[in-house]
Amino acid sequence: MKNAININLQRRALALGLVCLPTISFAMAEKPVIEMWKSPTCGCCTDWANYLEQNGFVVKAYTQGHDAMRKKLGMPAAFTSCHTALIAGYTIEGHVPAKEIKRILVEKPMARGLAVPAMPVGSPGMNGPEYGGRQDPYDVLLISMSGQPSVYQSYR
Repeated sequence: MKNAININLQRRALALGLVCLPTISFAMAEKPVIEMWKSPTCGCCTDWANYLEQNGFVVKAYTQGHDAMRKKLGMPAAFTSCHTALIAGYTIEGHVPAKEIKRILVEKPMARGLAVPAMPVGSPGMNGPEYGGRQDPYDVLLISMSGQPSVYQSYR
């Protein structure tokens, strides 16, 4: 009798697992959406968006309102770059690598977001053939809610 109950429970668990599997697979297959505000003529912004798409993101790009959106999202001007993005409540300023965006989405720190100030050569979107393989060192900064930076990841 005990074996019959165990077998019945195993069958139910298996059936439940198979019923849930499509839902789990679908949820895992969804790509995170990131919104980006940039200049309509900025090539490196487009290159960064393409890089993000190649790394599992869906990018919704807007070709106006970059400065206004950066201010609205509270990203301090000291960390300005050529585009501003928003994902899951985090502001992403500049050429932040996909790896660090994925990391912040997992870690979920209490922060305004991430920034790579200016436009360092070798960062994603600033690494095309026109740069001849040059790789400048840069830091990805975690910007606190009060606007204070700390190094989130260094690229050397």
